[in-house]
Amino acid sequence: MPSAIMPGAEPFSAAGGPVGALLVHGFCGSPFSMRRTAERLADRGLTVEAPLLPGHGTAIEDLVPLGWSDWSSAVEEVYLGLRARCSRVAVVGHSMGGTLACWLAERHPCLRGIAVVNPLVQPFDGELRAGARMLLEGGIAIWKGEPPDTADPTASFPTYDGTPLAAFVSLDEGVEEVASGLDRITCPVLCISSRKDHVVPPANGDLLVSSAGGPSERVWIERSYHNAMVDFDHEEVERRIEAFVVSVTSEPGEEET
Repeated sequence: MPSAIMPGAEPFSAAGGPVGALLVHGFCGSPFSMRRTAERLADRGLTVEAPLLPGHGTAIEDLVPLGWSDWSSAVEEVYLGLRARCSRVAVVGHSMGGTLACWLAERHPCLRGIAVVNPLVQPFDGELRAGARMLLEGGIAIWKGEPPDTADPTASFPTYDGTPLAAFVSLDEGVEEVASGLDRITCPVLCISSRKDHVVPPANGDLLVSSAGGPSERVWIERSYHNAMVDFDHEEVERRIEAFVVSVTSEPGEEET
């Protein structure tokens, strides 16, 4: 049985009108990072879901046996539930959540748009992948990593203090699948990238906007690192995502000024 949910890591859900938004957090993260954006969209009358992905927001041991198929199937289930209630749906994702947003857009062309923040869409380099597999073969299940990548030293949010290596390897395999299908994304894309990201290189955003088959907008933020949803620029990020989601999900004449 999974451990208790960390304070602040709870999923977010809000019933609204016929427009839906799905917000997806990153690897080892939780809906905490998406909550302010979720609340803004709910205040605009959208039906909003920000799920807690399997193995996340509890104890790191819960994530150890899980992988890409668990997270992608969970996200698709929430998306299909939203789609059953809403005529128009957009997806927002940070980091691995951006990977999952792209995966959904590749599979569901009726998506109205995706807004991704520091998305992971390029497989990790070969040395890193080989190192993770070597550690796994040596019996190391969890790698104790660096502190969360934020420029704001006061930023605090629920996360794990290590990386489950098997889950990491599975994520990389999922990224390979997504990277091979980026040209199938035909909906509008908003890609928000930190100039300095020590986790996911900005080249990932370059690949997404150059490969996606639909219209893409690239926005750079200057003061935040990888965890931009909780860093210095979070208000700008939230504002831009809100404007994008409202725009792509509006019918002619509906969008508020």
